[in-house]
Amino acid sequence: MAINTGALRGGRPEAPARPLAASRSRTARRILLDRWAARLVVLGGVLIIASILAILVVIVGEVWPLFRPAAAERLSASLVGGPPAPGDAVGVDEYREIAYTITSDSLQFTPLRVGGRYPAIPVPGLEGARITAVGESARGRHLLGTSDGRVVELDVKFQVEFKDGKRVLTPQQEFGAPVALDPERKRAIVRLAGVVTGSGPIVVAQVGPRDLVMQTVVEKKALIGAPRREASLQALPLEVEGEITAFRLDGRGDDLILGTSHGQLVRYDLRDKTNPRPADRSAVSTAALTLVQFLNGDRTVVVGDGAGAVSTWQLLPSPGGGAPRLTRIHEFERHGAPVVAASPSRRDKGFVTADAAGGLHLNYGTSGATLLRLADSGGLRGATFAPKADGIVTVDEGGRLSHWAVHNPHPEITLATVFAPVWYEGYAQPEYVWQSTGGTDDFEAKFSLTPLVYGTLKGTFYALLFAVPLALLAALYVSEFMHPSVKAYVKPVVEIMAALPSVVLGFLAGLWLAPLVERVVPGLFLLPLVETACILTALLLWRLLPLRLRQWVRPGTEVFLLVPVVIAGAWLAFGLGGLVERALLGGDYRGWLLSALGLTFDQRNSLVVGVAMGFAVIPIIFTIAEDSLANVPQHLRAGSLALGATRWQTALRIVLPTASPGIFSAIMIGFGRAVGETMIVLMATGNTPVMDTNIFSGFRALSANVAVELPEAPEGGSLFRVLFLAAFLLFCLTFAVNTVAELVRLRLRRKYRYL
Repeated sequence: MAINTGALRGGRPEAPARPLAASRSRTARRILLDRWAARLVVLGGVLIIASILAILVVIVGEVWPLFRPAAAERLSASLVGGPPAPGDAVGVDEYREIAYTITSDSLQFTPLRVGGRYPAIPVPGLEGARITAVGESARGRHLLGTSDGRVVELDVKFQVEFKDGKRVLTPQQEFGAPVALDPERKRAIVRLAGVVTGSGPIVVAQVGPRDLVMQTVVEKKALIGAPRREASLQALPLEVEGEITAFRLDGRGDDLILGTSHGQLVRYDLRDKTNPRPADRSAVSTAALTLVQFLNGDRTVVVGDGAGAVSTWQLLPSPGGGAPRLTRIHEFERHGAPVVAASPSRRDKGFVTADAAGGLHLNYGTSGATLLRLADSGGLRGATFAPKADGIVTVDEGGRLSHWAVHNPHPEITLATVFAPVWYEGYAQPEYVWQSTGGTDDFEAKFSLTPLVYGTLKGTFYALLFAVPLALLAALYVSEFMHPSVKAYVKPVVEIMAALPSVVLGFLAGLWLAPLVERVVPGLFLLPLVETACILTALLLWRLLPLRLRQWVRPGTEVFLLVPVVIAGAWLAFGLGGLVERALLGGDYRGWLLSALGLTFDQRNSLVVGVAMGFAVIPIIFTIAEDSLANVPQHLRAGSLALGATRWQTALRIVLPTASPGIFSAIMIGFGRAVGETMIVLMATGNTPVMDTNIFSGFRALSANVAVELPEAPEGGSLFRVLFLAAFLLFCLTFAVNTVAELVRLRLRRKYRYL
């Protein structure tokens, strides 16, 4: 009798198998769900890409206005009573509604954007003389020099009122009593400059081709009654070639800058008012200097000549350590005719220059760039930059006023000022500087992103230098040598490390790790060497043990034997570090670093960031790398071992190259994590935007800078948009790194796909 063996299992008969049958409706439902799931996955991917692109569009929209070129529009032209007096004879209110011009005998207000007409206001006390020179001593304050050697002070103000919801401006003027500067000879004043210092006003007047007089008024407070004013008048000793063709006094009353007909720029030191003396002389041009003007802050001097050249100069220390000298900083685009006027912005380092042929140039002192070129009527005699830097008013030799509206909200931002070294005021050479705020109104904003990019890459480098070796070696050991039962606990614990908030890591790094590292820096540098020696010694001792004793340890759990070795190695390294510091470093490694290597030590530095941020990056690199190693097909390992290779040879020569695409992706993802890290670099460094390779100094990263500066940045301002530019750079950096990583990964995958 035949026996159906297929119906027996375990010696017992088994019931015949029933065929699996699925209803058509159930199959159709599954197909429908699969289709919907696929569409939802695609939709989710599209939404993610669209969201990223939308974020990019918003960032680009905030950045684009930074690099839009300046623009200007001519609004009106009007005729005033007469030709302007030489010098700073034109002005305008902050709303650009009323301009004023000083003529040879009167003050004339002219409406620009409002109706009406103002009568000319005669200058009192002229007594038949006429105004031959005008100098601006402060905002709205002018000094009027007369043909008989006297000076009249003029203060122009604009009273603002609101009537029926509209702004109404009322011009006001206040004339001072005439003061004689050349009482004996009564020579006409050719040029005039003056300032009001803390001790009193100073007035310098040119009364001849080579003759200058200076009046100094010292106000002394009395115990009882009004303060006493003591005025002194003296002639300045001149040691110049040619005639004086331009001069200007700085706002502190310390330096008088002269321009001569021989193209020389001469500085007179007025710090000792009783003994003014020439202190510096520089050759500027072969043509006569026609213009000297200080920019906002009175640190930078604008010089123009009869050939149309415009340059800026600063008083800087000599390279050899001698007395400060005037140094040329920038040269601007030339005018087509002699430069006749310049007016600085009262908000930034911008200024307007005008030439006799009607050319107007809008320049910026920090960048050295000419931002705008305009063509006005010929015969220009004066120009003024509106107080809000949003307009220009010019006057020609016939008294005709021209009004220009200027749109240039971000003059300090160019590609050069953002990424190239810039020669800032007070600096000995061009440098990369980020400094967005200052304590004075004449502060020069410094928006160089290069130190921030450098700091970002510096922190990322030290973090990866710490994290990559530990994460990859740990992944290789866990994947190839650790016992599976131990691996089941170790890998989840490492992955949980990735869930630690970065603000917690930054807090611990700044308040606990940084002081700890400061105490054990020599031992920390000895740690890799000592640990390696201890582990190799432990391995040698393990090899010397009898085989029967080694068999008590289950293969793959040897790591637990190394834990006390590692702890002992760390203890030994820190002990040796103290010994080395006392024996070789004079008992103070920080003093030795400064004296021997010129390196300063900051408690919160790149070393601390490397350890803390490396701790945050390790779980990501470890997890992805271990998954890549574990996914290598087992037949590759079996074939290598069958051919006689050891487990180490198999891991290094077979498994590691095969998993290299995934390992490279792990490193690049860790790189992106480190680049975008904010809280750790914010709390664990000094957050100083310096470019220094010193591992013991701090830095400032792009992400940390955005976090620190953005809450305080005025919306729509230059700082606000530059911070968005920093975010755009972060986006581009991570995008470029991810793109390169994907290309390399695909190439490695094609190379090893046949293994």
